Amino acid sequence: MGEDERLVAVVALAQGMAAARTGPESWRAAAVGACRALDGSFAALSVWERGLGRLRVLVNVGERAEDEEEFPEAEAYPVHQFPEITEFLHERWAGGGGPNAWVETARGPAAGTPGYFHQRVAALRRRGRGCCVVAPIVLHGRAWGELYVARAADAPVFDRGEADFATVLAAVVAAGIAQTERLEEANRLAFTDALTGLANRRAVDVRLEEAIERHRVEGVPVSLVVCDLNGLKRVNDTHGHAVGDRLLERFGSVLSLCGAMVPGALVARLGGDEFCLLAVGAPADDVVKAADELCRRAGELELGEGVACGVASTEDPIGPVRDARRLFRLADAAQYQAKAERADRPVVAGREGPDDPVVRLADEASPARPERRRFRGRLP
Repeated sequence: MGEDERLVAVVALAQGMAAARTGPESWRAAAVGACRALDGSFAALSVWERGLGRLRVLVNVGERAEDEEEFPEAEAYPVHQFPEITEFLHERWAGGGGPNAWVETARGPAAGTPGYFHQRVAALRRRGRGCCVVAPIVLHGRAWGELYVARAADAPVFDRGEADFATVLAAVVAAGIAQTERLEEANRLAFTDALTGLANRRAVDVRLEEAIERHRVEGVPVSLVVCDLNGLKRVNDTHGHAVGDRLLERFGSVLSLCGAMVPGALVARLGGDEFCLLAVGAPADDVVKAADELCRRAGELELGEGVACGVASTEDPIGPVRDARRLFRLADAAQYQAKAERADRPVVAGREGPDDPVVRLADEASPARPERRRFRGRLP
C-alpha cells in the first residue's frame, strides 16, 4: 500500500469513527477501518480493565470464528496471559520509546516482538489464522487497550512497515474513542438531573415521543407515572434547602428502586418536587404495583409527607393516545386527584368506569384550570 492509499485509509477510519454516536458504533468503525487499512481478514478492539485485571473484547469484525461474537458480552482474558499490555508497554515508555505495534505469527514471533506471545500464537492456530499485528491504544497518557488485526493462514505475514502503520492507526482510533467519550459525557449531562442523578425532563420527552410512536404503529403499551413529593416547601422553609435537597435525593433513590420492579423503566425528575416513571411494553398492572410500592416507601421517608401519585396507561380504557401530551395530561390529572384526595395510593386513570373522573378532568375544555407543567403545553 502506497503513501496516498494509507492516507486515504486513515481518513476513512477517522471519518467512520467521527460519524459514530455511541461507544459500540465507534468501536465497530475502528475495527472495520483498521481491518480494511491493513488488508486483514479479521480485527478486534479490546479494552484493558485495570480493576478487573483483564483484557475485554469490545468488538470482533471480519471473518469471525464460531466462538467470536460481533459484540461479545463475556469475551475477556486475564492480563497475565498477555502481559505486554502492562509490562512490555511500561518498559518501552520508561526507556523513552513509544507504544509501537508488533507482529506475531502462528509459528512464533515476528516483527517487533515484545517477548510474550504464547497465548496469541495459540489463539492464531486455534482459529486458523496465520499472523496478527497488535497495536496498543494509548488514551490520556495511559494504556487503554489494543487494536488487533489478523490475516488468514495463506496470506502474507505483516511486515515492519505494516506494523508501523498499525501504530498510526491505533493513534487515530485513540483520538476517535476520546471524541466518542466526550460526546457520550455531553449526552449524559444533557439528559441527567444534576441533583438526583435520575433522567431529566428532556430524556423523558425524547423517550416518550418514541414510545408513543411505537404504540401507534405496533400497539406496544405505554404507561406513565407522575408524582409530586409532598411537603418539600415545608422542609425547605423549616430546615433549609440543603435538607430539602437531601429529601429529593432520598426520594429519587426510592423511585429508582421501585422503577427497577418494571424492566426497562425510565425514572426521572421533571423539576422541583415533580418526578415520573415511564414504562414501555410492561403490563399496566405491573406499573401500578410499582407505583403502589413507591407510595408506601415514600410515606416512610423522614421529614417527607408522602407522595401524590397518578398513573395513565394505554392498556386502560382512557381513549386513544395519539401523542405524548395526552398521556401526560391523563397521568397529571390522576396525580392532581391523588393530591386533592390526600391519597396514600396511586390514582389510575380510566379505572372508574365509562365516566371516569380522571379522564374527564384531563380531556375537558377548562381554560380556568391553571397550567401546572410548562413542558406539557397548555391543557385543552
